[in-house]
Amino acid sequence: MPGGRLTQQERQQIALGVADGLAYAEIARRLERPTSTITREVMRNGGPTAYRADLAHRATERRAHRRTQTPPKGAGSAPAPADGRDADAVREYEEAFTTVLMQSGLPKMMSRVLTCLYTTDAGTLTAAELVQRLQVSPASVSKAIAYLETQGLVRRERDERRRDRYVVDDDVWYQSMLASARANDQLVEIARQGVGILGRDSAAATRLESIARFLDFVSESIIRAAEQAREVLYVNPEAASEGAQKPSGAGAASTAAAAEPSGDR
Repeated sequence: MPGGRLTQQERQQIALGVADGLAYAEIARRLERPTSTITREVMRNGGPTAYRADLAHRATERRAHRRTQTPPKGAGSAPAPADGRDADAVREYEEAFTTVLMQSGLPKMMSRVLTCLYTTDAGTLTAAELVQRLQVSPASVSKAIAYLETQGLVRRERDERRRDRYVVDDDVWYQSMLASARANDQLVEIARQGVGILGRDSAAATRLESIARFLDFVSESIIRAAEQAREVLYVNPEAASEGAQKPSGAGAASTAAAAEPSGDR
């Protein structure tokens, strides 16, 4: 599988594939590239409706040129990754993470802010720190944070210096799932209002009632699954892996009992 940066010819093939409605995986197969490379390329250059090979190639050249320049010292420069991490690998991962969030429907700046928070060990940054890391305006960060708060994806707290800090923690995805369910509940309610107004025997009312029942079922499923899976957010992955490999106590006894043939059979 070829590596390195995409060539202009490859970008032209991507543009043709997108125009033909091909899936990213199929375009990647034809170019012998990872699907993530094609996805990131399209999403960072206007998305499937606005991707153009020539503009994407020039934009990539400009980004490469900026990276080769020595960043200015002082407050305006973004901090280098700590703990001996590979700066290029971290940057590529952050771009991939941002692309996935964008594909899920999150706007670009909101995706960048959320990625920045999730890839920070502390899981918390001030607005000034986000501005410095992302190299964007304070207004852009403020708008992104306001949106993420309404979606339940970040929360705000005050530190000892009375600065607002924006936090992503273990419970944020649970709260986000509940917010999604609540949004569905509003759709269920408005759909059922339409049933009464349009008349239960009408085709439109039948359609709205089907939508309401579907969304009602989805909301209940989301809430039930979120409650059942919530504890996963607080389990150390290594401990969970060891527990799965070495059942003990009641769990081990249950496993052993299930393995024994029943005398009644």
